[in-house]
Amino acid sequence: MTSQSGISFHEFKKEVLEDYRIAHLSRNLSLLGRKEVLGGKAKFGIFGDGKELAQIAMAKQFKKGDWRSGYYRDQTFMLAAGMTTPMQFFAALYGQTDTDLNPDNGGRSFNNHFGTRIIKESGQWKNIVDIKCTSSDISPTGGQMPRLLGLALASKLYRNNPAIKNHLKFSRNGNEVAFGTIGDSSTSEGHFFETMNAAAVHQIPMAVSVWDDGYGISVPKHLQTAKNSISDLLKGFEKGVKDTTGILIYKLKGWDYAGLCQVYQDGIARCRKEHVPVLFHIEELTQPIGHSTSGSHERYKSAERLQWEKEFDCLLKMKEWMIERSIASATECEQIEEAALGEAQEAQKNAWEMYSNPLNKERDDLIHLIETKSCVCSASQDEALKELISSLKGVYVLNRKEILSTARKIARHLCTTCAKENSLKQRLQQWIIAYKNKAHIMYNNRLYAEDEFSTLKVSVVPPHYADDTVKVPGREILRDNFDALFAKIPQLVSFGEDTGTLGGVNQSMEGLQKKYGTRRIWDEGIRETSIIGTGLGLALRGFRPIAEIQYFDYLMYGLQTISDDLATLRYRTKGGQKAPMIVRTRGHRLEGIWHSGSPTSMVINSIRGVYVCVPRDMTRAAGMYNTLLQGDDPGLVIEPLNAYRVREPRPDNIGEFTVPLGIPEVLQQGTHVTVVTYGSCVRIAQEAVQQLNEVGISVELIDVQTLLPFDIHGVILHSIKKTNRVVFFDEDVPGGTTAYMMQQVLEKQGGFKYLDSEPQTVTGKDHRPAFGTDGDYFSNPNAEDLYEAIYGILSEFNPDKYPPIY
Repeated sequence: MTSQSGISFHEFKKEVLEDYRIAHLSRNLSLLGRKEVLGGKAKFGIFGDGKELAQIAMAKQFKKGDWRSGYYRDQTFMLAAGMTTPMQFFAALYGQTDTDLNPDNGGRSFNNHFGTRIIKESGQWKNIVDIKCTSSDISPTGGQMPRLLGLALASKLYRNNPAIKNHLKFSRNGNEVAFGTIGDSSTSEGHFFETMNAAAVHQIPMAVSVWDDGYGISVPKHLQTAKNSISDLLKGFEKGVKDTTGILIYKLKGWDYAGLCQVYQDGIARCRKEHVPVLFHIEELTQPIGHSTSGSHERYKSAERLQWEKEFDCLLKMKEWMIERSIASATECEQIEEAALGEAQEAQKNAWEMYSNPLNKERDDLIHLIETKSCVCSASQDEALKELISSLKGVYVLNRKEILSTARKIARHLCTTCAKENSLKQRLQQWIIAYKNKAHIMYNNRLYAEDEFSTLKVSVVPPHYADDTVKVPGREILRDNFDALFAKIPQLVSFGEDTGTLGGVNQSMEGLQKKYGTRRIWDEGIRETSIIGTGLGLALRGFRPIAEIQYFDYLMYGLQTISDDLATLRYRTKGGQKAPMIVRTRGHRLEGIWHSGSPTSMVINSIRGVYVCVPRDMTRAAGMYNTLLQGDDPGLVIEPLNAYRVREPRPDNIGEFTVPLGIPEVLQQGTHVTVVTYGSCVRIAQEAVQQLNEVGISVELIDVQTLLPFDIHGVILHSIKKTNRVVFFDEDVPGGTTAYMMQQVLEKQGGFKYLDSEPQTVTGKDHRPAFGTDGDYFSNPNAEDLYEAIYGILSEFNPDKYPPIY
């Protein structure tokens, strides 16, 4: 007897029983994991119980080079695909910081937040086509969808673009499928619909599985989804025989093992070969232990529903199916179940020991340090030390917070006058410093690249100008610079609204699509979130994407994806993944509420992990693109809207010169006051500075150039030491980016102690700019505002020389 696939019955049975083992292993991991949380050994747990069979069927079609962009219930898939182990499951649950034991996130994310380590410790790419890859998971529901688009589009670009076809480290002729998974209730998110629409338009190998267990926490799906079915709702997306766009849709029962295996095999084969997106709607799934360890599903499910879930538990249905077809006896099934439980228990025990043993040693080292002191303390000090040590010894679940907190409290009780060599106070101070440094590596590093590919290590190449250099509109410098970059970087692509045919709304890529083709420069629909996600996915697969958002104001649509996904990627994988993409936009002063905003503080405070460049002109912008493309950090470049037509000297070394990030430029030397600004405000400041010079006030004008990183060498501090006065100037809201710059300079750099006058800020109003010339003048800061602010500082200092204006 043989199965439908042509293998012998023995081989068929062996495969089915192995699947049954994996399913029960995964279920036991969920059950034990929940107990570990409720018992206090772990902080929080979210699991994949009830989804086992569908994920096993999906894993059978997952090949090396394929990618997953999923969510936090995919543990069975990861086990079945050989991409995680039971011990790694528990290591992540406990928050293990050793990436050898917890390679997915090194303790920086929840359990079941997976992420393949696709780069080496040196920062170089691994051979991706020989790895089964998962992009790093995030918790925001639907947040995994935008990047999925880029992961799938990469296969199409590799297959169809001869210039990059031979980059075999990342693709084998574009045969890779990007697998997406999402809970049914999360399909209500705009990210889902935006991504599905874009995939249907692009026709890419993207396979989305919707795990439908009938609820979104406590909310039933009839309150979530029109027609009570995401697959029925998406019928308008379905691709017909004669359609050139659309998706294939399959609806399946989550307890039907045989049916799931067959349909996944058929659907993924078409997806892989034809590059057509596919949706698998997996219904009638269950969630036996509820949404998470934070609550019980018995509170909102009826008795009838709970009984149905017991009867249609996918593990029970698979067992019934195997016994009915004589694939396995009840006894064989029970033996597999017992073995799976034993394997899960052993993994839990070993993982806990690997996690807790180092903590116990760290605690014991601290206690030994205190208890072997040679100095004599007062009776009250000794009593306080004993209480603190006793409390630390009695901690039920030990953690590093308790250890370091205890050490810092002990330090308060040690003598301040002890001058003895190698005293306890001295040794404890050294211990605390060393422990903090160790903790920094465990919990705080890798926000940006720290290897040889750091953007901050890119060599500085100044723009070179010939004696007969001509001045051209700024947009032409950008255009010619992009032309040079596309000619020498085959992995470089750019896309966005009006990026292709028009070459951008300001024509700074004019003619480049015609020259380099629509597979390298193309137009996208009005879908900012998926534009950002496309760039992120492409960057994970070896491309150097420039994702264009037409105006800075509209970056807000994609801010969640930048903030939660792109900005945290390197950090949350502890250096295991990178996405060196560039987000390009334009902003600051133009017209009206939504074409002239400067919400830079909103951005810089939410996307730490992405460098933020604020060039004053297009030469600086071009140099920043050149710099970013030589490093491996993601960057946001905000071009000044009112500078595209302003004429600038054209450098001779287009495409080669760089602008170093984090190093301000002193545009004018001065002695009375330092003015710190950026972007479009630089030209306004230059106007005010010239007027102030006419009345004898000498201003040192500094363009910060980048807000992230900010003045890494203390250029502004050096200026304040000379002038002893400072004004921070921009068009963000009051208390916005000027407050950030002030904190960086006065607190972090220590500039406050060099001031002779109160620091000041000149900003826009609390509201968005009103329309027209007058709206701009009365909403945004202008040259007169800056002039009067600086003059007022000097007037307060020397009213006789600078009498008040008003």
